[in-house]
Amino acid sequence: MISLLVTLLVVCLVIGLIWYVVDAIPVPDPLNRIAKIVSVVIGCLIIIMLLLDVAGYNTGVRLR
Repeated sequence: MISLLVTLLVVCLVIGLIWYVVDAIPVPDPLNRIAKIVSVVIGCLIIIMLLLDVAGYNTGVRLR
């Protein structure tokens, strides 16, 4: 259970870091928005796969 919490914390920190870097670098608006959306979608997919793994469903993806 602790490893799940650590993994969730790392995923959230990476998403936050991506948002910070995209905001800090002057990227044109469409690319800025696309980078943020892609980071959130990938982060949500990782979190969903982790929670399904904890619930006992086999997703076929080994994240740990």
